[in-house]
Amino acid sequence: MKLIVGLGNPGKKYESTRHNIGFWAIDRLSERWGIPLNKEKWKGIIGEGMVCGEKVILLKPMTYMNLSGESIRPAIDWLKMGIEDLVIIYDEMDLPLGEVRLRTKGSAGGHNGMKSTIAHLGTDQFKRIRLGIGRPISLAVPDYVLSPFSKEELPFAEDAADRASQAVETWVEESFLIAMNRFNG
Repeated sequence: MKLIVGLGNPGKKYESTRHNIGFWAIDRLSERWGIPLNKEKWKGIIGEGMVCGEKVILLKPMTYMNLSGESIRPAIDWLKMGIEDLVIIYDEMDLPLGEVRLRTKGSAGGHNGMKSTIAHLGTDQFKRIRLGIGRPISLAVPDYVLSPFSKEELPFAEDAADRASQAVETWVEESFLIAMNRFNG
């Protein structure tokens, strides 16, 4: 079984913001695999299905970004699964716009959604896919991550969400190491 989590904020107001690019990747997996996101569970929206003979669960926490761990921990506990079968997809300011980076562990790096997740899981030893959104030039960080991508930036962000979904598919079908080798620039 695999648990695939995309981080973001609930509601129409945040739908197109930089902070929600993790949700975008989950939406692409939902479409790609024909798994509807149609159930409410663990303070989130989920979809369940089978991919390559393996059960997969897609999760979009509805706790708001800073409380993401409040959704992820109950999911892991309920599913009685190991942390090795978890991947979290989220936005990363320390990567250039559109870049995708897979890692098997790491700190929160100032990302509040990851701080919450690490605190609730009690470890930073889990897989993650970071999607580059770049650093703000003139906006404060909170304003930047909660702002939408510009018309010029949008294709790069959409491509990153697409590649993240392809990387997850590679993980499910092959291995995370192969996905890292294939998708880390």
